[in-house]
Amino acid sequence: MPQLPTSLPPRGLSREIASQYIGVSVSKFDEMVTDGRMPSPKRIDARKVWDRDALDRAFFALPDDGADRDANPWDADLVAGRAA
Repeated sequence: MPQLPTSLPPRGLSREIASQYIGVSVSKFDEMVTDGRMPSPKRIDARKVWDRDALDRAFFALPDDGADRDANPWDADLVAGRAA
C-alpha cells in the first residue's frame, strides 16, 4: 500500500496514535474517552479509529490551565463597578 505524503496526515488514528496526538498515555486517553473529554471512536469493520478532526475539537474544548476560555475581561470591570 502506498504511503500518504507527509503533507497529508491521516484522518483516522489508532488508539495509540490518538493518545500520542493529544500528548497523553494510552490509559489516560482511555479514561478521557470514558468520561467524555475525548470522542468515541468510529468503527471500520472490527477496528476502532479516532477522527483526527474530532480529537482537535475535543482538545480545544479542554480547559486552559488557570484560565477561563469563555471569560470576558470586561465582566470583571462590571462586577467591580468600573463600567463606563
